[in-house]
Amino acid sequence: MLILKQLEEIPMIQLHPEFITRNGKKEFAVIPYEEFEALQELIADIEDLMDLRAAKEEEANQPSVPLAEVKRLLGLET
Repeated sequence: MLILKQLEEIPMIQLHPEFITRNGKKEFAVIPYEEFEALQELIADIEDLMDLRAAKEEEANQPSVPLAEVKRLLGLET
C-alpha cells in the first residue's frame, strides 16, 4: 500500500517516556510536552497525507484541463 510506504519514510520521533505502574504493571506512559507536541504534528501530517491520497484517488478518473488551457480561459496568457 502506497500510504504505508510513505509512512515508513517519515522520521521517527525519539520518545522518553516515564511509566506509572499499578500492582507491578505499566498503566500509563508520561512523555515530555515537547514530544507530545511533536507527536500531534506528526499525526496531523499523516492525516493530511491520507486525505490527499484519498482525494487524488477519488479524482483519478476525472477529466482534466491542461494548465495552458486554464490560463487561456482566464485570460492569463503571456
